[in-house]
Amino acid sequence: MNKAQGYIGLAKKAGAIEIGETNTGAAVRAGKGRILILAADASDNAKRRAESFIHGTQTPMAVLPFTKAELSQMTGVGGCSMAAFTDVGLAAAFMEELAENDPAYKETAELLAQKSAKAQLRKRETLAHEKNRKKGKAVSPAETDKRRRNV
Repeated sequence: MNKAQGYIGLAKKAGAIEIGETNTGAAVRAGKGRILILAADASDNAKRRAESFIHGTQTPMAVLPFTKAELSQMTGVGGCSMAAFTDVGLAAAFMEELAENDPAYKETAELLAQKSAKAQLRKRETLAHEKNRKKGKAVSPAETDKRRRNV
């Protein structure tokens, strides 16, 4: 089993992947889907539905080198032809692993890596902001140009 398949199992355990047409469509339409993945042997109808799910969103779609049977085995859901990662970090790691084996996935992997870096930056900024709200931002007297007087 390669690492890319392991990321799907890890995402399932973490609850960071929506599996099946209904759940995938709902996640992508709600703006929670970070990438929609489609089995290599998915039907034309499933491909059209997947394209309609991502239409009007910034969610990329990738056709996997795995068949429906392999994707079903990885996810534990029978007859699964599509899924959507809801965590950008796991999606980026998954696509990076696929890009190592097949350069066709490189562009999507780079896009998700940029989105992941941006999300991590926002998370650090949010944590710093919360820390400042709780403890107050440390300001030295030299920055305020005021001296405190004992009254």
